[in-house]
Amino acid sequence: MLASGTKFGPYEIQSPLGAGGMGEVYRALDTRLDRTVAIKILPDHLSQSPEAKQRFDREARAISSLNHPNICTLHDVGHQNGADYLVMEFLEGETLADRLTKGALPMAQILKYGADICEGLDRAHKHGVVHRDLKPGNIMMTKAGAKLMDFGLAKSGPAMAAASSSSLTMEFTSPVATHPLTGQGFVVGTFQYMSPEQVEGKEADARSDIFALGSVLYEMATGKRAFEGKSNLSVASAILEKEPEPITTIQPMAPPALDHVVRGCLVKDPDARWQNAGDIARQLRWIASGGSSQTNLPALTRHSPVVWERYAWSAVASVLLAVLAWFAFRPQPARRTVQAYLTPPPNATFYFNGDFSGPPVLSRDGRGVVFSARVGKDPTFLYVQALDSSVPTKLDGTERAAFPFWAPDGKFIGFFADGKLRKIPATGGPVTVLADAPGGRGAAWSPGNIIIYTPDFRDSLWKISANGGTPERLTKLDPSKHTTHRWPSFLPDGKHFLFFATNHSGTNPEQNGIYLGSVDSSDMKLVLASDSAAQYASGYLLYHLQTALIAQKIDPATAALSGDPIAITDHAQYDPSVWRTTFSASDEGTLITVS
Repeated sequence: MLASGTKFGPYEIQSPLGAGGMGEVYRALDTRLDRTVAIKILPDHLSQSPEAKQRFDREARAISSLNHPNICTLHDVGHQNGADYLVMEFLEGETLADRLTKGALPMAQILKYGADICEGLDRAHKHGVVHRDLKPGNIMMTKAGAKLMDFGLAKSGPAMAAASSSSLTMEFTSPVATHPLTGQGFVVGTFQYMSPEQVEGKEADARSDIFALGSVLYEMATGKRAFEGKSNLSVASAILEKEPEPITTIQPMAPPALDHVVRGCLVKDPDARWQNAGDIARQLRWIASGGSSQTNLPALTRHSPVVWERYAWSAVASVLLAVLAWFAFRPQPARRTVQAYLTPPPNATFYFNGDFSGPPVLSRDGRGVVFSARVGKDPTFLYVQALDSSVPTKLDGTERAAFPFWAPDGKFIGFFADGKLRKIPATGGPVTVLADAPGGRGAAWSPGNIIIYTPDFRDSLWKISANGGTPERLTKLDPSKHTTHRWPSFLPDGKHFLFFATNHSGTNPEQNGIYLGSVDSSDMKLVLASDSAAQYASGYLLYHLQTALIAQKIDPATAALSGDPIAITDHAQYDPSVWRTTFSASDEGTLITVS
């Protein structure tokens, strides 16, 4: 331990701040600028270790490439009397780990600090830096906001990959019971916050940080770790095989939208996880601004003519639907407002969570809606409700259903569940299994009784008779352009359809967008470059642009767009983890959006 008054160049040690296996941190005075700084010094016993020195240098290089208000700033580096040191911004506050010893954070702080963390991560990722050890102990909470610290395990290029086998790649922490389990070994990071790919010893990338971010947000919201265990092995097993309890189960007053965001981070498969920390930050700030709050209901007289808002609510509350006629956004509209309520069963919560259940879906005639809800810890079920009724009907046999869709005549509902494509009468009845679908990503039912669907998240479109039979591949993936075709939607002729195509790796973004296909051919034509699925309704193409839901005239025979795009709503909810905007439109012109 260094004595007060010890000099490191122009820096004068004042007092110790903390110590860990990879450094001692001191408060110091920069005598040149008369400012307080933090100095991190590599201990003598590690100064001779090439691996420790490499990690220390790695942290300096990683931080020096970043300049962001949510990342601790590096001021200087130095070497004196055989000791290496970093001079960093002095942060007044407490670490998130220390704050969490008192329990969960208030919702306003979760959303504010969470967005700060995301924005710091986003800056790091855009500069090619992967943190690899994001955890509460490496996040400082200050008056100005959250700051990311300790990039000692950061990876910023191919040269860093060799560090993953180092005996020093695990973070050392205090053995106090409130701190996570850590150890030395072949994996990089801190066990409770590792992604599944890190646990398996695979290469970590930005999506690994996003998984850790989900674990941090979960702990901020619940006061509990997402993955617990009595040993490193049991923690690793939980990360690979288990799902944490929903946030809304532990904190019933938490916005369901927050649970949606966190679960999108904690998806086991990195390809199906949220892909961008900046998008998560925008989701959190949207929730904080009232986008998921009953107390901030937008007026129906705003220029967005057709709106279905979703609100945060307690487990027994109802959700108000404001549904306006589809023709309302046409030139010189005649507005017609209809109000309805979706009333969940007692003690239930709606489950509109993108990758888990999917948004509510209107029937083709606009008279009914199908949605997911869950009672307590039971699995989700599908419920059907007429828009002129306040009583939903539970469809038994639809446990864990995802991405429901209607038959054109409204008599059946198709859905994905337990690795299968299934259908059920809309009034309830026996469930029919149609085809294998281990990870379904949308389906559409034609008037000719053909269902086109995506059976897995990395697959093309297939088709099958709605009466059953042998599935046939419909579209073909070109790996140089796309790794998935999903979210089909039929045009009025019942033969042509729209679908979304993209590449999980983010390459060739100019090829990503809405395509036109046919049930009689594998040919496909790009209609519009886009980041999300689209739907045809009443002569318009509805699609996502930035934060808005856009309507633009389209010729259903040629899929040619015309006229100016019109913003229907400025804040449509968008799920980038599955490239889908949460809206549904009927043939006769009713639209619902989850904003």
